[in-house]
Parts: sequence; C-alpha cells; structure tokens
Amino acid sequence: MRYLLLAAASAVVLGVHATPSFADLAAADACAARLPADAKLIYGAVIGSVAPGVNLVDTVKLKTRSLVMAGKIQQAEAQTAAQAAGACLKQAL
Repeated sequence: MRYLLLAAASAVVLGVHATPSFADLAAADACAARLPADAKLIYGAVIGSVAPGVNLVDTVKLKTRSLVMAGKIQQAEAQTAAQAAGACLKQAL
C-alpha cells in the first residue's frame, strides 16, 4: 500500500511538470488577435513551441525564416511582424 501511494504521488507530480505551463496563454492569444496578418502567422507557427526553457528569439527567427522561404510572408515585413508576434508570445511564458 505504501508503494502504491508513493507511485500515485509521483505520477501526480510528474504529470503536473510534464504538461507545458503557460503563464498567461489567454492574454497571449488576446494580444495575437490584434496583430497584423503576417504577425498572426508567425504567432500561430510558434505558440505550440513556447515552453519554459525554450529560446523564444531563436524559435521565432527559425519559424519566421521558414514562412518567408515558403512565400507566406514578405521578407521586407518579416522583422517587424516577428517583433510584434514576439511581444505577444512572451506573455505565454
């Protein structure tokens, strides 16, 4: 019985830490709703990768570069859009 209780407690603790914790996902989503179209694309591409310990700047750069290469975002608008999306994404950390 003691081992069962310890195993159950461990599973609860691990389950809590295994799920991504978003500081304020609702605020981040509300912020994203006000973004221009290109910034919304970046936000949508990155939000699933946001988690504690993830380098947000590198992730935004990588996803933005991919969107530019795919022709979904104009290169001239990419930096401004990435900065706007990044401001909303920070709220999810």
